[in-house]
Amino acid sequence: MSLVDAVTEAFAELAGRPPEGVWRAPGRVNLIGEHTDYNDGFVLPVAINRSVVVAAARRDDGVLRCWSSRDRSEPVSHPVAEVGPGTSSGWSAYVEGTAWALRELGVPVPGADVVVHADLPAGAGLSSSAALEAAVALALSDLAGSTVDRVALALAGQRAETEVVGMPCGIMDQMAVLLGRAGHAVFLDTRTRMTELVPFDPAAAGLTLLVIDTRVKHALVGSPYAERRRACERAAAALGVPALRDATIDDLEAGRASGALDEVTFRRARHVVTENDRVLEAVDLLRRGALTSIGPALAGSHRSLRDDYEVSCPELDVAVDAAVTGGAVGARMTGGGFGGSALALTPVDAVDRVTETVTKAFAEAGFGPPAVFAVSIAGGAERVSG
Repeated sequence: MSLVDAVTEAFAELAGRPPEGVWRAPGRVNLIGEHTDYNDGFVLPVAINRSVVVAAARRDDGVLRCWSSRDRSEPVSHPVAEVGPGTSSGWSAYVEGTAWALRELGVPVPGADVVVHADLPAGAGLSSSAALEAAVALALSDLAGSTVDRVALALAGQRAETEVVGMPCGIMDQMAVLLGRAGHAVFLDTRTRMTELVPFDPAAAGLTLLVIDTRVKHALVGSPYAERRRACERAAAALGVPALRDATIDDLEAGRASGALDEVTFRRARHVVTENDRVLEAVDLLRRGALTSIGPALAGSHRSLRDDYEVSCPELDVAVDAAVTGGAVGARMTGGGFGGSALALTPVDAVDRVTETVTKAFAEAGFGPPAVFAVSIAGGAERVSG
């Protein structure tokens, strides 16, 4: 059964009527550019063919009811006028927070029944939260009869996550799932919010993009993620720059030598500065059609995330090392870290070998089995039914 059919069926069962429409938003894999988005830096994500879908229909009583198809218990139900910071919690905070953020934009969000379904694993570092926010934002703005541009929808999703969910995220994930296009990566300057669709077609180069879900669930709310962000802010303030986007390695070295940066803050900042350089390198290679040459940039990114930013974990390190041993041209952790997934850019004829090598390495390390699956590059969020 397709995702659309499954969520339509679930909506009819739970809400007792057919939905007015179904909206889909993809997950994303970030090729490179990790923890740069909240430093006004550069990122290079792709939207993938794993998605969150939302079926929805208006209500005339001003109440927002939401269900997850995985939990057929009583819905979370609150008046739309009352949702927002301090009142919404749990998984439904992503839905209610998006409704609140849209209302803050002036969108006349109606009462609605909303059912959520997905084939995108939660907690795997593939932006299931941003996909949920994007699908809900499209659904509620459509039901309200409002046209909101994609960047504004992305900002609404980010605001929901930062101010309602409590996760101080950057803008990359929401922009990726709303602006993605098949066969392309989204090169995003997070300071200006300018985007460029850069050709990225692994299949045309004889490659497959593999995701290695370690099944170590990462929960960035309450994780050391917020402390990493604070370290970056401290470094920028100590160097007298608006954000680490504006710093150079020479600036960091001078700050360390003068005592303005302690060793840990220096390493956190060094990751961001060098990661921005790696994004620009990868974009240049993709513009020139040299997709198979981005392996060293991916490797450098993972080393930096592991050693300087310290957001990897043993399972991610094993996944990356084993993927390269098995024949991947490049691999690295993807997403915020502390669990989640790695990506492996792999020749088509090496997919089975990489999968077997990674699975064996996990078993030898005493880890539970990972989920290894191929993804294709997909388009951004859209209405798919109704």
